[in-house]
Amino acid sequence: MRSAPPSSPKRVTAADAAATVRRGDTVMVGGFGLVGKPLQVVEALLDNPEATELTVISNNLGEPGRGLGLLLRNGRIRKAIGSFFTSNPDAVRAHAEGWLEVELTPQGTLAEAIRAGGAGVAAFYIRTGVVTKIAEGREVRELDGVPHVLWPALQAGVALVRAKRADVLGNLVYEKTARNFNPDMATAARTVIAQVDEIVDVGQLDPEQIVTPHILVDALVATEGA
Repeated sequence: MRSAPPSSPKRVTAADAAATVRRGDTVMVGGFGLVGKPLQVVEALLDNPEATELTVISNNLGEPGRGLGLLLRNGRIRKAIGSFFTSNPDAVRAHAEGWLEVELTPQGTLAEAIRAGGAGVAAFYIRTGVVTKIAEGREVRELDGVPHVLWPALQAGVALVRAKRADVLGNLVYEKTARNFNPDMATAARTVIAQVDEIVDVGQLDPEQIVTPHILVDALVATEGA
């Protein structure tokens, strides 16, 4: 018989975690496609009527009816900042119909913008997209004879991340490619909620495998059925 997980002052239900999101919030959501996505917490947002008119910073908007795609179908997302929206036909349709604002960001630029936001860097110069539409209206400066566009950092009120394991303090260990955007997002938001598959006592995590320290994590949600 599987033993109960150790108690943690940071452990909350998915509903409690979802309740921290308010109308008009900017929310970062980890994951690449559905890999490393905190699906349980994301879908719990649907039961919080205040989780609406959201600006979502994420690599994509899930799949039709799954993850962020579920929130999109229910009209909860006002603006999306990310890289691969065409993976969800609902997002393409919503943008074409004019009720979803999209800020397309090259994937490497997105990752760096989140990292910069967590590091306290206000903006940075990049070469990517300097002669394309995404550079329109942005400052362009020549550095070493090459034009660069100034890109702002990204921060959020809430970050929803996914990890494989956590200890009761909230130190996080990720699994393989599910690590993706999650660690950077955990540094770039005021409130960080981590959905984790397993919670263990202090000392049971290999310190060399801990990527996100507990001081950054405000709440833990145990994955149902994990």
